[in-house]
Amino acid sequence: MAIGFNTIPGTIVAPIISFEINSGGQFESTSRLLLIGHKNTGTAAVDNVPFRCNSVTEAIALTGKGSMLAEMIIAARRNAPAQDVWLMPVPAAGTAEVRTITVGAVPAAGGYGVIEIDGQEIALTMGAGDTAAAVATALAAGINGFQDPLTRSALPFTAAATTNVVTLTARWAGEIVSGVDIYVPLLASGNAFSGLLTVATTAAGTGAPNLAAGLAALADDPFDWIVSPFSDASNVARYQSVLSDISGRWAWSRQSYGHIFTTKTDTTANLTTFGLSYDTRHVATFTRLSGGGDATSPWVWAAANAGRIVPWLSDGALGNVSRNQTGLVVEGVKAPRDRTRWMNDYATRNAFLVSGLSTYGVRSDGAVTIDKVITMQRTDGAGNTDTTFRDIQKIGQLVYALRYFRTRLQAEHGQKAIANDNPGNLLAITTVNDIRATMVGVYRSMPGVLENAETFVAQLDVRRNSDNPNRIDIYAPLDMVNPLDVIAANATIYSQFAAAA
Repeated sequence: MAIGFNTIPGTIVAPIISFEINSGGQFESTSRLLLIGHKNTGTAAVDNVPFRCNSVTEAIALTGKGSMLAEMIIAARRNAPAQDVWLMPVPAAGTAEVRTITVGAVPAAGGYGVIEIDGQEIALTMGAGDTAAAVATALAAGINGFQDPLTRSALPFTAAATTNVVTLTARWAGEIVSGVDIYVPLLASGNAFSGLLTVATTAAGTGAPNLAAGLAALADDPFDWIVSPFSDASNVARYQSVLSDISGRWAWSRQSYGHIFTTKTDTTANLTTFGLSYDTRHVATFTRLSGGGDATSPWVWAAANAGRIVPWLSDGALGNVSRNQTGLVVEGVKAPRDRTRWMNDYATRNAFLVSGLSTYGVRSDGAVTIDKVITMQRTDGAGNTDTTFRDIQKIGQLVYALRYFRTRLQAEHGQKAIANDNPGNLLAITTVNDIRATMVGVYRSMPGVLENAETFVAQLDVRRNSDNPNRIDIYAPLDMVNPLDVIAANATIYSQFAAAA
């Protein structure tokens, strides 16, 4: 084989001993998790500008204590400690939700009271003779000052007390805050707040942000996994547009890829209607049944669930991208208090999954687990059932495999000339057979992502384009490894096996 050079010319005469340095190409999978949400007013982060933020402390400093984004990165980081995380603040729209906590007649002897806001406990000891106004003032101070010392989590409301009423105002506008739970729990020793506090919504939050500018700002930067808790129809349409196979991030001309994780809480009927109204592989929806008692806000629910599976979905080298995810425990979230809303019955789970909706499980100890995460694609576009892109694993496999193929093709055949053969083995020349060999080698090097390599080799078609001799066309049938979701066994029972003849 002739030795070729990229920078040392073949025409030099003056004596020299010279080495040029070139890369042989080394593929490494990289994966960013982007969290989209609101910051607090007056904080330093800039709306519609994504930025890397791997530290919870930095997130709080830039987006504010108790902000949507701060709580999302806390949840994501608990489930994905080594993940590359980016944040993108988006401007809120609409009106902020306002709730009140009215303090009734305080027991003469005082007592110990606990109230849970968004799953966080605010505790207060009332002294003998404390007035309702004093309790309201202390409760407001406790809410404003709350920050979990372990997780750094805070509350989505600010509080102000007027006589015996605590007014809670959401830190940002929007209907999504209606999903925040306020609850006076039962305590074994008794909860002095039971019957003492009355919680009401005096002004429901309204509106949803317009994510168009933020999504456009992503351009073709490599954001493979995007968490956005906004599942209104307008924003779901924007997700599909930015990830379009024709003009978006999945288009042949861009190849920057990406996938949206969102969340929705509603009745079974409404969720099913929502799922069946879309048919896209670019969105996955973490669902919950409505009815109250969700001690985890929608934005934390989405970030935590996505954070739990993204490290696997990004790992093609070890084959984790292809694995069944059922039973993975999601940290930092709580199951609904009402057990009838748990998705532990098979009929509900199966109905949701065939409607394009992802499901979760709850263990006997109350831990929330991944059940099955799917995309919302159900048909081939012509109305025929097509499950090719249903599993979320398929998205991770595609991103990993396609990038690997592109990297090796560029490293081995980029900046080359194309010829039907290369009898001189010139470094500057590549051939159809050379490109075919690269495709086969790369396919065989991904056993955790692709299977049946011999069939791939038999069906692989690499040829020069008949109209454009500068172009190579490749037919590459990729057989993906599948997650093992179902094991069906026929247990046939005998009182006694028949004796061998």
